[in-house]
Amino acid sequence: MSAPRLLAALVSGLLFGVGLALSGMMDPERVLGFLDVAGAWDPSLAFVLAGAVGVSALGYAIKARMAQPALAPRFEVPTNRSVDARLLAGAALFGVGWGLAGFCPGPALAGLSLGLPEVALFVAAMLAGMLLHRVRWPSAG
Repeated sequence: MSAPRLLAALVSGLLFGVGLALSGMMDPERVLGFLDVAGAWDPSLAFVLAGAVGVSALGYAIKARMAQPALAPRFEVPTNRSVDARLLAGAALFGVGWGLAGFCPGPALAGLSLGLPEVALFVAAMLAGMLLHRVRWPSAG
């Protein structure tokens, strides 16, 4: 990977991590509070998600006006639009894990900077699951 691409990846990752920290999304209690619609509901995640959709929409609008990306030979946009059992099972598994732990991969990786044992345990379990998937289904992308 070229130096400009590495720098862009570093800056993007740092910006993402700072955004997660400022929004409080590295705190699993905030995420679990969002999922607690019958109790002490915390709507802050909805605002973070709305902001993310806005940024993504802006990115797609910019992409539509570009012939090719600045730091890559082509855009890597998913073309598969089918919804199958594997996609639904993966989404359900992700949702259950998120609801039980209050973490998803991005905030968990950013949360490693806090040095909390529960974050490290979550990330270790997540990596073990990724490894198990790669061993069990090696050609599944």
